[in-house]
Amino acid sequence: MQQNKLSLSVQYADTRVQDILTRPLLRKWVKAALLAPAQITLRFVDAAEGQILNRNYRGKDYATNVLTFTYNDDDGSDIADDAVTQADIILCTDVLQREAAEQNKTLIFHAAHLVIHGVLHAQGYDHESDEEAEEMEALEIEFLAALGFPNPYIEA
Repeated sequence: MQQNKLSLSVQYADTRVQDILTRPLLRKWVKAALLAPAQITLRFVDAAEGQILNRNYRGKDYATNVLTFTYNDDDGSDIADDAVTQADIILCTDVLQREAAEQNKTLIFHAAHLVIHGVLHAQGYDHESDEEAEEMEALEIEFLAALGFPNPYIEA
């Protein structure tokens, strides 16, 4: 299988996970979910920055676990086969840690899931309809399994 080329930038605006979620680990997860060449920035933020971004760009006044901003076209869909996926993926450390604890998952497992989730969004996948969600979740399960992680949708 051919590996897709990746240009990855990692920003730790919130440094609490910097020693755990290392650049090589993040790169491995991003590459596992790439279906095309990509230029991606992963940015880890605290709840305050996450809330501001979610409010400003989605109109929702709370911090969410992951936000994906694509730059290929207006809605992130219909990415040409030879196009380079360009995206910023924002992960909120506070939400990531809270959700991992609530779901009895390790931080590593939950982070891997959310990184893959964000990368799929960057490539035009969504979960607005049941059909879209099923397709996206199947890919998440497949990519996580290839990395040695269990199905994230089955409670431990």
